[in-house]
This record gives sequence, C-alpha cells and structure tokens, in this order.
Amino acid sequence: MSGGVDSAVAAARAVEAGHDVTGVHLALSRNPQTYRTGARGCCTLEDSRDARRAADVIGIPFYVWDMADRFHEDVVDDFVAEYAAGRTPNPCLRCNEKIKFAAVLDRAIALGFDAVVTGHHARRGDDGLLRRSVDLAKDQSYVLAVLTREQLDRSVFPLGDSTKAQVRVEAAERGLSVADKPDSHDICFIADGDTRKFLADRLGEAPGDIVDSRTGEVVGAHAGAYAYTVGQRKGLSLGVPAPDGKPRYVLSITPTTNTVTVGPVEALEASTVAARRPVWTGGALPTDATECQVQLRAHGEVVPATIQVSGDTLHAELHRPVRGVAAGQAIVAYAPDPAGDIVLGSATITG
Repeated sequence: MSGGVDSAVAAARAVEAGHDVTGVHLALSRNPQTYRTGARGCCTLEDSRDARRAADVIGIPFYVWDMADRFHEDVVDDFVAEYAAGRTPNPCLRCNEKIKFAAVLDRAIALGFDAVVTGHHARRGDDGLLRRSVDLAKDQSYVLAVLTREQLDRSVFPLGDSTKAQVRVEAAERGLSVADKPDSHDICFIADGDTRKFLADRLGEAPGDIVDSRTGEVVGAHAGAYAYTVGQRKGLSLGVPAPDGKPRYVLSITPTTNTVTVGPVEALEASTVAARRPVWTGGALPTDATECQVQLRAHGEVVPATIQVSGDTLHAELHRPVRGVAAGQAIVAYAPDPAGDIVLGSATITG
C-alpha cells in the first residue's frame, strides 16, 4: 500500500473477494525527508500515513516494512551506474523486478502468504498471462514485463478491468480519503525532480566534448555525459550551428571517450534493436523468428516486429523505424493479434 488511491482500492477489492489481507507499506528511503514530499512521490512520510488510514477504513492489519537498504542497492545505485555507463534506465522496472515482486514476495511467502496484491493497472487472464489494462492511458504492463512466470503466478492485479476514473469514484464511495490524491510523477527518489543534479552529486563533474555526427566537429561541451539521453534536444548549449540550420538531437553517449554525439532527427531512426536478459512469460522462448508487437519505452508507440532469441540475447527487426531507442530501457513484446494486449516477454535494450 503506497499511500495512493490505486493500492487502497486494490486492497479493498481483495478483502471483498474473500482473501485474508494484510496491508504493507514499504519504507524505501533511508531518510524519508530527502525523498519527494506531498503528492510528488511514493516514498514519503505522508504516504505511509495515508496508507495506514486507508487500511483502518478497510479494516485490515497494517505494517511498515523497511526495505531502504535493498532499494538503495538494487534501484538507486543501479540507476546511477546505468547512467554512468551511458544508458537510460527505468527505475520502475528495477523496483518491480528487485523489490515489489522479489524482496517483498519472498518475505511474504516466508510469512505464509500466498500472493502479493498491488494497485498496478494491468491484468492477468485466466491463462495466467499478463495483459494490458483496459485503461490504456494508465496501463502499466510495460513495467511489469520483467516479472518471471513464477512471480506472476503469485501476483494479483485487481484494477486491470477498471479505468482510473472508476477507481477514484469507488475510493470515494468507500470513504477512502485518498480518492482525490494526485498521482505521483517522475522518479520517487529524486527529491526535487532534478535528475541532472542528482547524478552530478554522485558522479561528479566530468567535462567532455559534444560532437556532430556528420562532420566530426566539436560543437559544444558538457560537464558530464550522464546528463544526456538519446533523443534529447533541449539543453544542449551547442556553440556551433548545424550546417542546415536544423535542430540537433543526442544520438549516442560514449562513456569510454566521454563524448556526446549529436545529429539530425532522422539519424535517431532505428530499424533493429539488440537486447539482453530476455524474460519470457508467454510460453517458450522464441528461438525461431516470431512475429509480435513491441514497445520500447513506457507509454511509447507500439510497432510490429520480428524477434528472435539466441541464448541471453534478443534481436528485433522493426517493421517500421522508431526514433529515440535508448539502451537501458526495456523492449517488451506483445502478442501480434489485433488486441495486442498479451505480454509475451521483455529484455533490456543494449543498442
């Protein structure tokens, strides 16, 4: 129970379904005052109090589990290391993979519970497969696609058949004070939302060159390549205009030379994607060429693709080019049927 409206309603629905439910709030910050406050995050003292009040209204036991050290090692440190390596991580993926459906699930099973219930907007079908939420605008199947089949079998998502608007109405009808609480945004462990400063404080300044991909000319300078992401246009502070006068975008980040390469928007287009560590829940790993639909970032566009897995690597041929594919993000494969709502599996993009 994060302290938000979704997990509160999920808990209430689990009780109504006849389950023996215990509410658990995760204390993820070593110092809660350093994480976001108010409605801007999910790791605050206010959130733990909101979760406790919701549990009281629902009538279930409530506990706070201290996962701060595990969260710092598996999510925060990983986030910093990925940026230092020139990649763009998604911390929500890591949190689901390492904390909510690993550390929490392991502890829950050890204590005699059968499953973990969350307020994620996703569904599990009668076949046990992960599916998109009916509310596509709030669908979170992308950040859950890192889960193994064993983890999914012990996961319950009661909100997948409802829209966010319906969840809020239900919360109000149940007398839950979080009914109108705003959604959290951005990265919960960056107190002021300034990712660049957060990384600079931990990695230090590392001045380097910004280079034009077409001419090889140094067109600017940076204080740390970790502050840039593929597809970025704003904040480049380039001192040399492009030959055609058009905007330039970040095309790649090379930590070994501490170089940021920029170029025209067309150069962002990718037709092939390489990835590692495939996790497959939609059946056996596809060693033969398999048609599917893929999503390459949270709430990104979905494109048809042909994928093939060999050992610990996945290769995808996109049927139409996609711009701004970033290493460190996940490629999530969905079934190729018209609905396209069944998650087949995922892997971490390497290039």
